[in-house]
Amino acid sequence: MAFEGLADRLQETLKKIRGKGKVNEADVKEMMREVRIALLEADVNFKVVKEFINNVKERAIGQEVLKSLTPGQQVVKVVNEELTALMGGEQSKIAVANRPPTVVMMVGLQGAGKTTTTGKLAKHLQKQNRKPLLVAGDIYRPAAIKQLQVLGEQIKAPVFSLGDQVSPVEIAKQAIAKAKEEHCDYVLIDTAGRLHIDEALMDELNNIKTEVKPDEILLVVDAMTGQDAVNVAESFNEQLELTGVVLTKLDGDTRGGAALSVKSITGKPIKFVGMGEKLDSLEPFYPDRMASRILGMGDVLTLIEKAQSAVDQEKAAELERKIRKMEFTFDDFLEQLSQVRNMGPLDEILNMMPGAGKVKGLKDLKVDEKAIGKVEAIVRSMTREEKQNPEMINASRRKRIAVGSGTSVQDVNRLLKQFEDMKKMMKQMTQMTSKKKKKGFKFPFFS
Repeated sequence: MAFEGLADRLQETLKKIRGKGKVNEADVKEMMREVRIALLEADVNFKVVKEFINNVKERAIGQEVLKSLTPGQQVVKVVNEELTALMGGEQSKIAVANRPPTVVMMVGLQGAGKTTTTGKLAKHLQKQNRKPLLVAGDIYRPAAIKQLQVLGEQIKAPVFSLGDQVSPVEIAKQAIAKAKEEHCDYVLIDTAGRLHIDEALMDELNNIKTEVKPDEILLVVDAMTGQDAVNVAESFNEQLELTGVVLTKLDGDTRGGAALSVKSITGKPIKFVGMGEKLDSLEPFYPDRMASRILGMGDVLTLIEKAQSAVDQEKAAELERKIRKMEFTFDDFLEQLSQVRNMGPLDEILNMMPGAGKVKGLKDLKVDEKAIGKVEAIVRSMTREEKQNPEMINASRRKRIAVGSGTSVQDVNRLLKQFEDMKKMMKQMTQMTSKKKKKGFKFPFFS
């Protein structure tokens, strides 16, 4: 999980001060000593840590805290606000040109995931009803062109290529002309990388920049390289004047040093973060939401957005009707399981819920995807009649389902019992919702 180590340390430190009715300067200094150690261990740049500590300390021993009714909570509020400011303050959206197409140069070193991120960004833009054109501008890396073409096929986005014998500058120039002909909204140019920053690489990138005058120059860096990622960002920014950064593999970075340092060091915002390997796992970066996650306050807005994009609203309405009438079947169960899984890894979803870290056992919960696959296998081994009327599943049917799904009779029994319990719980939830007359979006029912 992203920031796991840092989040644990900060939450433990802030818990000591949160409940205090009185907070003095010594309390604040003691807390900030622990925060400093936590940030340095998370591989946050030393200068960034020093400035952050000074900012928090100055505000935390000021009038707004010491004279407030709940000084402990006020200190936590200050830390949250300064953490948000450290990562950029507000979300920085991708540029939109006055006249389409918007040209985006994707730059970075080899191995950072630049080509894959180009495909992910195209997928993200498609969700915003945009029409992106992918441009194969990396003519040096073996199979780079083929990789981009495969990604284009997967997301049904056009890919422009002139092979590996034409200069990248000419490829970019002709790609923009093609995008205008095809009425594409965005041109995403996948440029070449190197194992290290050198003069030849920068000359080529600057030549492309001069020729096509991009609206965005996005640097793709691997978050797991920590301070190296920040150093790379600084070097690229000095020579290209970046407009933003994309941090890949943030889901695997338990420290988070790059995410907390890059804005302060380069002055350039993090625009997107890679939170998984799937093509739809590129997320816009919200500093305020990330700060809330780190401090254990949850991330309800992102959770709702994930649910809204994963859930078919008509199916949700039909499901609600079925639950009210107790007509919920195993077919509906499979549909709900599929929609929830589309939201992302379940342990990640749980961590977006406020206070999840305080619930005993929930913070360390690891959702076993194999166990979910086992549940699906059991349900798919049922006949249509059995899915519609689970009460008809007697001992012999249970044995047949277990054999068909490669599971045990005990596994089948457990699922049937859980299904019945879940139906009862859903009925109660629906009745409560009706009484309170709540309107608006409803989460998919799944437990």
